[in-house]
Amino acid sequence: MARRGQRQSGETRTAPRAHRGARAFGNDGVIPVLARAVRGVEADAERGPVKPSSRTKFQVVALLVREERARVKADETITESQRGEQLKRLDGVATILAKTAARDTSLLVLLAEDAVISDAARTLKRDMLLAGGMEPPPEEVVVAPPEDAAPAAAERRVVPQSVISRQLANPFQVPDFVNVEPRAPRQHHLATWELLGPLFRAFEYGGASSCMHLPEPASLQAPAGLELMPHQAQVIAAAAKGHRTFLLADEPGLGKTAQALLAAQAANAYPLLVVVPNVVKTNWAREAALWTPNHPVTVIHGDGETIDGFADIVVVNYEVLDRHVGWLGDFGFRGMVVDEAHFIKNKTSQRSQHAIQLSERIRARVSRPLLMALTGTPLINDIEDFRAIWQFLGWIDDKKPTASLMASLEEIGLTPVDPGFYPAARTRVIEQGIVRRRKVDVAADIPARRIADLPVELDDAVGRSIREAEQELARRLVARYESALATRTSGIVVEGIDHELVRRVATWEREDTTTAQSGENVFSMMRRIGQAKAGLAADYAAQLSRNVGKVVFFAKHVDVMDVAQDTFAKRGIRYSSIRGEQTPKARQKNIDAFINDPDVAIVVCSLSAAGVGLNLQVASNVVLAELSWTDAEQTQAIDRVHRIGQAEPVTAWRIIAAQTIDTKIAELIDSKAGLAARALDGSDVEVSSSADIQLEALVALLTEALSESL
Repeated sequence: MARRGQRQSGETRTAPRAHRGARAFGNDGVIPVLARAVRGVEADAERGPVKPSSRTKFQVVALLVREERARVKADETITESQRGEQLKRLDGVATILAKTAARDTSLLVLLAEDAVISDAARTLKRDMLLAGGMEPPPEEVVVAPPEDAAPAAAERRVVPQSVISRQLANPFQVPDFVNVEPRAPRQHHLATWELLGPLFRAFEYGGASSCMHLPEPASLQAPAGLELMPHQAQVIAAAAKGHRTFLLADEPGLGKTAQALLAAQAANAYPLLVVVPNVVKTNWAREAALWTPNHPVTVIHGDGETIDGFADIVVVNYEVLDRHVGWLGDFGFRGMVVDEAHFIKNKTSQRSQHAIQLSERIRARVSRPLLMALTGTPLINDIEDFRAIWQFLGWIDDKKPTASLMASLEEIGLTPVDPGFYPAARTRVIEQGIVRRRKVDVAADIPARRIADLPVELDDAVGRSIREAEQELARRLVARYESALATRTSGIVVEGIDHELVRRVATWEREDTTTAQSGENVFSMMRRIGQAKAGLAADYAAQLSRNVGKVVFFAKHVDVMDVAQDTFAKRGIRYSSIRGEQTPKARQKNIDAFINDPDVAIVVCSLSAAGVGLNLQVASNVVLAELSWTDAEQTQAIDRVHRIGQAEPVTAWRIIAAQTIDTKIAELIDSKAGLAARALDGSDVEVSSSADIQLEALVALLTEALSESL
């Protein structure tokens, strides 16, 4: 970042020395600009929800604090005392940012490394730099485009090479008008009425079930090894019979992902676009491979260099949607799903605008595409949260109901001044495709206890370090194996992998206490993975608590619990904590707070201290932030919630670090759980110990490494 006195062309002019010094260390420079800006944001937050302009200012201040801190640390022209003074002032700005984010936790998403930076933010950043006497680098200079040019945001957009290949293979996409419905004669008694307000108010009055009429499924057929529940099959049957828009608002844990995937299959809505939060992107790909194995799935990461342009299902997260919205709109999708659809409730946000834009472009080409909005909490703040979701589904536009809903409302024969209009209108909107079932309503259809894996990707430096350490552990195991093979004196020769020797090598590794000094072992690997997952697991628990109420959060290590508690505090979520170092009195006080205080949303529990002897059935959702070494320990934790007196089915959300040994551990725990069940049914197979899981994880790691080298 150059000083303002430096021209972009490379020419320089030198300001007087005294002036440069005053700018850097006096009341000039960029730091006072940041201080004034952050005070304005803080004042806005104190008055209520932060306005869009202040949100932009908040993000820009955070970006410039990071950049200025790095510049100050690297500046060799200033003294240590001057450097310390500037860093202290930057810390003051950062403190105000943190306090403001704690007041309005929705600001936290703007601090993420992959947060979208709008054109307005870029312009404001440039202006702040100039106001502080700094010359913005060339890429930060915003040049007004010609009037006929594409929007500036398009400059950041990409088109992956595999998508270009698909377009070249099928250059002519014929619009699909096969399913166009004949237009019925229109009535006009509602033509002059403002209807969106009355439609929203119709839902404020409440009423009967918020679920459209669903057909009874002909069968519960599902891919081999999977079970389809009756309530899930109803939605799939509706799609098979021709219904094409769904606000699927089932409570979390009722299998919305499977319903959406199988509904797309029933409607032949391929290619299918799925827009999801980043934390569940990997899980969607996994679920698609399970429920619709004959339809290839691809996931967009970053600029999309690795995607399969010929896949049937394309999964993209909200955070990178702006980069890909251009080619996605021209891809020829016949269906679109938005998961956690309450993410698009703010129509002024970029992700909401992109989602609605893509929906409109799909509907412009396909007469009746499959459009599904999935959310357990369709309403967050007020009834107007419906607006963006309904517009995405094509039920309304900016000002009025669209043709299908309008025709249905005309059939009522009433206007908003008639008392009977509101319940009737509510029913007509619901029949457009609102599906809402609670766990308690379908309890007979689902297991009383369910473990749901939620894979997360560790894409940062910590994640790369963990994968490198895992590779080093595998190399050490291979070296042990090859050394044992080379020094074998028995004369036994085994073709391929000697699995008996593999098990012996894994046993040596598990029992070797010196590896902790020379490199990673399986214990330290799992601890590092737990630390890396901590923030993601806490984010999911926070979101879950807002969706379903009280949540029990389990972790093995104190540092993971600390990260979780810090996350909840920053988001303004009240929690209690159960740890081993607590006195009995403090422990019971925290238990009582979670059970009896409706404002305490989460209890953070140590697996060892709270895994047994507690009754936490006030909750029905458990987050397992770290994996146990035994299925018994995992089951004991879940049983704090899943016990006699529990009125609702229990879901345990197990956070798994994808592409690490974490996945192997999870698979082993599940396989041992099956053995344990058989043992309880009369088999003589012993229930596995923690040592078995550790040993089998090392066996799997070594076997995989040897297989790759053959």
